[in-house]
Amino acid sequence: MAWIEVHQSLREHRKLYSCADDLDIEPVLLLGMLVSLWLWALDNTPDGGLDNISNRTIARATRWPEKKADQLMTALINNGWIDRSESGGLALHDWSEYGGKLTERRATDRARKQRKNAEGRKNSGGIPAEEDRSGNGNPPLHYTTLQNTTEQNTTEHQTPVSPDGATGGDACGPDGPAAPAVDYKAIQAMYNATCTSLPKCKVLSNARKGAIRARMRVGYTPDDFQTLFTKAEASAFLRGANKRNWTADFDWLIADANMAKVLDGKYDSQAQGRQEQPQTNNPFLRMLQEEGEL
Repeated sequence: MAWIEVHQSLREHRKLYSCADDLDIEPVLLLGMLVSLWLWALDNTPDGGLDNISNRTIARATRWPEKKADQLMTALINNGWIDRSESGGLALHDWSEYGGKLTERRATDRARKQRKNAEGRKNSGGIPAEEDRSGNGNPPLHYTTLQNTTEQNTTEHQTPVSPDGATGGDACGPDGPAAPAVDYKAIQAMYNATCTSLPKCKVLSNARKGAIRARMRVGYTPDDFQTLFTKAEASAFLRGANKRNWTADFDWLIADANMAKVLDGKYDSQAQGRQEQPQTNNPFLRMLQEEGEL
C-alpha cells in the first residue's frame, strides 16, 4: 500500500493561502486537492513529471471542475505547487519530499527483481526465475525519481553562466524570443537590500532563476524589479499587517500574477485603505472582506 508524507506546517503555509485565494476556495479544500493530486501521481507519474499530462487530467486528479482546469493549472504554477523548468517542462514541486521515497523504494525493488530474474535465466537456460504477475504480458515498469529527471534536464538544457552569475540570452525556440542577459545575483541583492521587513532570499535556486528569466523574457526590466521591491516594502499588507500575519517573500513577489498586481498598486497601503470591495455571495470571501484582507 502506497502512502505519502505531509508536513504539519503545510496546513498553515502561505503558499496554500495564496493559491486558495486565487481559486476562491478555502485553504483546507485546497489541501485536500493537493493530497489527492499527489496520491494520483504515485501511480500515474511516479517521477513527478507532468509534461504529457493535460490540464483536464490534473483537474480530475484533484476533483476540480474540468471546465476550470486552466484556472487551476495557472494557480498551481504561479504559487509554486507545480514547477516549470527552463525548458518549459512541468513537474510537481519538491516531489521527492512527498512521493520520492516511495518512488526510490520501488526503483530499488524493481532493480533487485531484475537482477534476480537475470540470475535465474542464466542458471535455468533462459527461463525467468520470477515472472510478471500482472498477467498482461507487459514488461515491468521502470521508475525514476524527480531528482534524477531534473538533473538530466539541467544537463541537457544548461545555459552557460558567466563568472558574475549572469547568463546569456537563450536562443529563440519553442519558449519564445531570447531573454536578455540576467544578473540573478543583482536581483537577489536588490531584494535583500530593499525588502528589509520580508524574509531574506538566501539561495538562488534554479526555480528562482527560471522565474526571474521568465519575467525578463516578457519585458520586465531590473528597474521594474526595483519598483516591485520598493512597493512591497512600503505595503503594510505585504509586510504582515493582515489578520493572518502573512508576509510576502521573494518567491511570491516574482511570480507572474503577483508581480503584476504589486506593480499595478493593488497592495499599496493608501489604495487598500480607500478601495471599496464589491459584495459577494461567497461566505469565505465575505469573511475576508470583513477582516480587511481583500
